[in-house]
Amino acid sequence: MPRRPLLARLTALVGLLLAALGATTLAPAPARAADAPLPVPYGFLPAAILGGTPGANAPGTNDFTCKPNAAHPRPVVLVHGLLGNRSTNWPTFGPLLKNEGYCVFALTYGVQLTTIPGADTFGGVGDMRVSARELATFVDKVLAATGASKVDLVGHSEGTVMPQYYLKFLGGAAKVQNYIGIASIYRGTAIAGTPQQLLGPLLPAGYANPLCVSCLQFSPTSDFYAELNSGNGILQPGVSYTSIVTKYDELVIPYTSGIYPGVNNIVLQDVCPTDLSEHFQIVSSRTTAQIVLNTLDPQRRKPVTCSVVLPFLGELVPGLL
Repeated sequence: MPRRPLLARLTALVGLLLAALGATTLAPAPARAADAPLPVPYGFLPAAILGGTPGANAPGTNDFTCKPNAAHPRPVVLVHGLLGNRSTNWPTFGPLLKNEGYCVFALTYGVQLTTIPGADTFGGVGDMRVSARELATFVDKVLAATGASKVDLVGHSEGTVMPQYYLKFLGGAAKVQNYIGIASIYRGTAIAGTPQQLLGPLLPAGYANPLCVSCLQFSPTSDFYAELNSGNGILQPGVSYTSIVTKYDELVIPYTSGIYPGVNNIVLQDVCPTDLSEHFQIVSSRTTAQIVLNTLDPQRRKPVTCSVVLPFLGELVPGLL
């Protein structure tokens, strides 16, 4: 199929752009009234490049003085994907959830080269078992600060995989009500298995990429997935799971890896056929945003308004359809 190689090349180009421009510091934004809603962008690439300042928080996130209200009693913890961080991954969901009255928190985890300045621009590259312990510490910090007994998790890409270890092995299931995955990877992705397929016996037993330990853990045949699937399986009692996937995912191959029994599975194009979001834009799609809001607060569900959404760039004409 010709679409797949083209999307792969586009993905590589986007990665280079993010690496080159991710450290861009913008001029201060105009003053905003304290009670005014935060602006919510619905295009991933422009927002990630222009707003993803290393070490910063995504707008609306990490106010540890925030106290949950009766309408939204659980804080929301955002868990970024591979090579993302707490800023670049959440230009849409940080301000969106804050505007809706949630206490919103986001961490950067899995930074491998901690001694290099700016290394925290690219998180998620460490061993996912270690990253799960970082998530456990962060969730405990959020619970202590807010006084809540549980959180809701919203993860993207690796943020749909690594927390599974936290839920299963580190006591996370008792502290999480909703676990919403965006571009989920329940069964791994064929891309991660490519090095073994190409190099085979040239790779030593137990090989781990020193710059990206997690990369090979995404393989469907990795020891990490074997551990997740052991015993009682991936899903944990007491946690409500939702998985949102896109048919145009160029990194989760096949995209149906994110469809799993016992999970509320949602294919983005089944909801809005004109939403062409791929692996990155799905986390800034207005379609995804409304699905997440409806899942977090089903008593205040709103209809999803479809529009034409382009890969990487977002809405062509908001609310056109």
